[in-house]
Amino acid sequence: MRILIAAAGSRGDVAPYTGLGAGLREAGHDVTLATTDAFAPLAREAGLGFRSLPTRPQAQGGAEGGRELLRTAAAFVTEIGRGFADAVDQGTDLLLLSATTAPLGWHVAEATGIPTMGAHLQPTAPTGDFPPTVMGVRSFGRAGNRIAGRFALRMADRLYTEAVTELRARLDLPPLRPAGMRRRQERTNWPVLHGFSTALVPRPTDWRAGLDVVGTWWPYVAPDRRLPAEVEDFLAAGARPVFIGFGSMAAGHGERLSGIAVQALRRAGLRGLVQAGSAGLAADGDDVLTIGDVPHALLFPRVAAVVHHAGAGTAAAALRAGAPAVPVPVTADQPFWAGRLASIGAATAPVPFASLTAERLADALAQVVRRQTYARAASAAARQMATEDGVGAVLKALG
Repeated sequence: MRILIAAAGSRGDVAPYTGLGAGLREAGHDVTLATTDAFAPLAREAGLGFRSLPTRPQAQGGAEGGRELLRTAAAFVTEIGRGFADAVDQGTDLLLLSATTAPLGWHVAEATGIPTMGAHLQPTAPTGDFPPTVMGVRSFGRAGNRIAGRFALRMADRLYTEAVTELRARLDLPPLRPAGMRRRQERTNWPVLHGFSTALVPRPTDWRAGLDVVGTWWPYVAPDRRLPAEVEDFLAAGARPVFIGFGSMAAGHGERLSGIAVQALRRAGLRGLVQAGSAGLAADGDDVLTIGDVPHALLFPRVAAVVHHAGAGTAAAALRAGAPAVPVPVTADQPFWAGRLASIGAATAPVPFASLTAERLADALAQVVRRQTYARAASAAARQMATEDGVGAVLKALG
């Protein structure tokens, strides 16, 4: 089967599909990843084909306010929409669509007749179990959560209005608003497989048929990949260090975060691995090492704790390794995942990015490293995650 996986966003929104794609390829399918050019190397490293989705160069992951975040998101999806039809080959047998690309892919599918299936990294369907991921962790009650979930979907529909209008015109399709297409998909119980663990988010009991939680899709890591020698040397030189990194978040905050990281580590009496990331963190000393991009799957099992921005992928990777966390959510769905980690006891209470200080981080680190309840909760979740087979579930759904 010729499968096109379409995904867009930050690295955390794309990397899990390299592992899913590699698993499908190993099962005999011809798999191509359609995403923005920045992630072409990830697709090729995983042995996948690559198709380009256009986007304007822009800084990823600042700490924007809600209104600015919406404007940025709308511009992003409009640009993606302008090249989406070109990325879909007529010989494609199946479109696997992320939450970001599904509102565009549905229209291409209507024009081409290509079957589609959702492959989402976040729970987007309304439920009484929790509020929408973009609204944090404060519950509005079961009825309120469902109302908020429907409101969040309407807001997302607005983001796609310009992109969908342009795309349908290009495809010679009659006008149809994003909300109309979404309701059409819901009426047909459009299948969506959610690539996260039930250890963090059990399947809501009030979800409609066709919505399933299958387990995490892990970013592809080559079998011969190893940690850099300087990282191995640092790990061997003393007690397990703490990892501190914000991934593609917090651009422009590198100097502030670097100072906070070093001061917090030293106040807590801990060694640290500080990942540069988009923020450009940097620190020097015998007790701290600055590192670049390394696979979480190789590093996290060897650290004492993980300080991270609570993106879905990083949160899952720390949990898989049995590493307790100090979540510092920056934006979007990150407060949701931070709250889920804390709710199962595998992380401290979230420390909001805007109020992060060396003192608060040091206190949280001392707590998470020295109280074994956090590590035990993370290890219990890791054992549950090990029983899940996200790729296998997709293969089963393909028949």
